Amino acid sequence: MPKSTSAEKAARASERKRLRNRSIKSASKTYVAKAEGMIQGNELDSAQAVVTEAISVLDKAAKKRVIHPHTASRRKSRLMKKLQKAKAAAKTTATTAEAKTKKKN
Repeated sequence: MPKSTSAEKAARASERKRLRNRSIKSASKTYVAKAEGMIQGNELDSAQAVVTEAISVLDKAAKKRVIHPHTASRRKSRLMKKLQKAKAAAKTTATTAEAKTKKKN
């Protein structure tokens, strides 16, 4: 329990900030998870839009200092890396399928 009135006020402010930060943190995790799910499900066209949205949410959370800016940067980097890897794999698969079709003809 806080002993002074200023400590009580600080505790109230801290609780308000904790609740605000919790919702922002939760939203950023949700967007990142949704983007990763779309990437794994090979929905690459719609995944691009969701990844962009997730990056925006991470940037806003970092700007408000809910998460550390380096943490936001790391999460964005990993998300983009997964997206690019999935796009490259899809492109390779499409190219390989084309080559097999041409050989048969």
